[in-house]
This record gives sequence, C-alpha cells and structure tokens, in this order.
Amino acid sequence: MIGIVAGAGPFAGLDLLGKILTQTQATRDQEHLPVLSLSLPEAIGDRTAFLLGETAVNPAYAIAAQFAQLARAGATAAAIPCNTAHAPPIFDVVRAELARQAVTLRLLHMIRAVGDFLQAHFPHVRRVGVLATTGTAVARIYPLYLEPLGYTMLTPPPGVQQGRVHRAIYDPDYGIKACGIATDRARADALAGARWLQEAGAELLVLGCTELPLAIPEATLGPTPIVDATLVLARALIQAVAPRKLKPWRHGN
Repeated sequence: MIGIVAGAGPFAGLDLLGKILTQTQATRDQEHLPVLSLSLPEAIGDRTAFLLGETAVNPAYAIAAQFAQLARAGATAAAIPCNTAHAPPIFDVVRAELARQAVTLRLLHMIRAVGDFLQAHFPHVRRVGVLATTGTAVARIYPLYLEPLGYTMLTPPPGVQQGRVHRAIYDPDYGIKACGIATDRARADALAGARWLQEAGAELLVLGCTELPLAIPEATLGPTPIVDATLVLARALIQAVAPRKLKPWRHGN
C-alpha cells in the first residue's frame, strides 16, 4: 500500500495523490490502488527555514513520526512530496529515525527517482536546469544526486532565485503556498527563472519544488522538455507497489 506524508506542503500532497490516480491503469474506481495520505502540516516545520539556519528545529523528526504512523496503518512504500525535505541534513535523519524505531517501510527518495527517470527517458540530455526553493538550491540537493550520474546542473543566480523563483512559491501576498493557486505574478516569476535557465543552455528543466507544477503545467517550454518531480514520484510509488498498474510513459501524459 502507498503512503504519503502529505502536509509538506498540503497542496503538494494533494497534487501527488492526483498524479498517482492519473498514472494508474484503471477503468473503474475499484481498480485504483489503495493509498494512505496523512496531512498534518502543523507538525512539520518549514524545511527551507531549517536549511537556511532560520530555525534550529529539524523537521526530520516530525516527518519520521508520520512515516512511522503510515507504516503502522499498513503502508508498505511511502514518500514525501517535498524536494527540500530530501536535503541530507533532513532526509538522513528521517532514515536514521525510522531505523532506530525498526519501522518496516520502503522509503522512496524523490531526487534519486528523478535521476533514474532522466536516465531512462532522456538519455541524451546532459545540461539540466532546476527550479526550486532557495533551501533546495542552497543545499545543492539536485547536484548532489544528479552530478554523479553525469549531468551538469544549472540553477538561477541569486537575484533570480531569491527575487523571482522563491517568491513565486513563498511570497505572502501572491505566492503559491499562500494562495493555493498559481497567481499571474507567481507564474511570471517562475517563468522568469525558466527563461534564465533556457538562456544558460539547459536542455531540460526539472520542476524541483512540488508547488511549481501549479505555475508551469506545460510539458515543454518552447523546445525544452519539462520534468515534474511530483509526477516522477507518483510513477515511482506505483512501480514500487504494483508495477503492472503503471501506465506506459509518454512525455506530456
């Protein structure tokens, strides 16, 4: 059974659940996979704030507690749809806590899943641009896992990253987390980051924040393919529990 730690953030958890449904081969309700989705957002501190040193409270302990709760409820494979939570100072602690508690659960790693997906479906791409939170960018999560696979990773410069991309996600007035939708300004900010990456030579763009697919739902921007990390994670979860139920991959599906 699939388990989702769905409150980091809540809209990302909802998006992952929807994508599990769309990527599952089913013709009626009863053919869909069982999913346990646990959304307790108040318990999980902001991941970017921790990575930037704005709080000393590591959200890993709350995340691990929710994974353990999912395992007790019957989940066998689980994930958290939050790219920033996969920074080693957070995710390594999650793994250690689950091991300490002897929790039996297959824990999927979102960024590793993206690397596997790129190798399988875009074998000729080598220059990959990433749009993400500033926490993910500063922690260099994507370069940490994808550079050893032979990719050159591109991220926007600080002015574009903090002034446009991060604000598209976090701005209290128009950001996706605050509004629950991609406002026109949030989309414009996200696209500004995407255009910078294209001009820098990115052959493919990864939406490395689970709120960004709301702002950039396209499968391509001009000639540049876009890979949604949430969609990749949805497919990885289906593959983990019921591979025969996974729809064949077509870019844009």
